[in-house]
Amino acid sequence: MTQRPHRQGTGATPATASTAPPMMAVRDLRKSFGGGTNAVHALRGVSFEARRGELTALKGRSGSGKTTLLNLVGGLDTPSGGTVEIDGTDLSTLDESGLLALRRDRIGFVFQSFGLIPVLTAAENVGVPMRMRKVPAQRREERVRTLLALVGLAEHAGQRPGELSGGQQQRVALARALANEPALIIADEPTGQLDSETGRSIMRLLRAVVRSEGVTALVATHDPQLMELADHVVELRDGRVVAPAGPDR
Repeated sequence: MTQRPHRQGTGATPATASTAPPMMAVRDLRKSFGGGTNAVHALRGVSFEARRGELTALKGRSGSGKTTLLNLVGGLDTPSGGTVEIDGTDLSTLDESGLLALRRDRIGFVFQSFGLIPVLTAAENVGVPMRMRKVPAQRREERVRTLLALVGLAEHAGQRPGELSGGQQQRVALARALANEPALIIADEPTGQLDSETGRSIMRLLRAVVRSEGVTALVATHDPQLMELADHVVELRDGRVVAPAGPDR
């Protein structure tokens, strides 16, 4: 894993980050599809960690294993070997109901396609995860207002996705991912459908939100400019983590 020095003035100091236990730990993670001579080895012993308040960018060509890794970290698929730990919980110890609860309560997902419900307003979309947890209406509405203000969309609460720009829709998606105060945000090419400047503003916002909310983010992206905003970069090649060539990337 290629690591960059921690930036000053970001919520966690270097000393705190180096001594705190990892929020997410991937150890010797392996995933194969099929068997025998036809087996496809998507991940081959991937290991890395991420701590609270850090944004880790996941880099690699198509087919390098990025999406497979995100699916395993998010509990959407089962590894062939190795472990994933989220906030001290080994995902392999959870049954289906436990994994469902983990995804609902501890992980927020942000997708390239936004994934908003067209018939709902921005505020209603943000509130969906809290409805699933049966959060009381008053508390839910307060949290929705707070999150829309956090992503700069307080004035657009009553608008539906079709009335918003792509960047605004992704901001709503980010607010929705934060609704249940997750430990981890997983984002798969969150700027893939946006122009470069809008994409950069979304990544700046994501980094700021990671700091302010104290969450961990794992973000897959192809854009080298967006990687400059990350605390760390994990580069995958043919299912393996590429060792850094030097002290910086």
